[in-house]
Amino acid sequence: MVKTSELRMKDVINVVDGRRLGLIGDLELDLEQGRVKSVVVPGVSRFLGLFGRDHDTVIDWQRIQKVGQDVILVEVTGNYEAPKSD
Repeated sequence: MVKTSELRMKDVINVVDGRRLGLIGDLELDLEQGRVKSVVVPGVSRFLGLFGRDHDTVIDWQRIQKVGQDVILVEVTGNYEAPKSD
């Protein structure tokens, strides 16, 4: 069993291209079914957070390949904005 606080501390990595998407910021739940619908990775802040941030990446739970000790491996294709390296 995994707590949501533990999920939020894991890096989300896309297995398609090996890029780091960021950390989980939120979960979307289906309360009627009692299931996690998707995870949300917040968009990257623009210029010290003064100009907002990029769009969030919403990843369907079915796209999660593996939840490991330090990372969550996902399969995301299409356009998304990966965080910029420092």
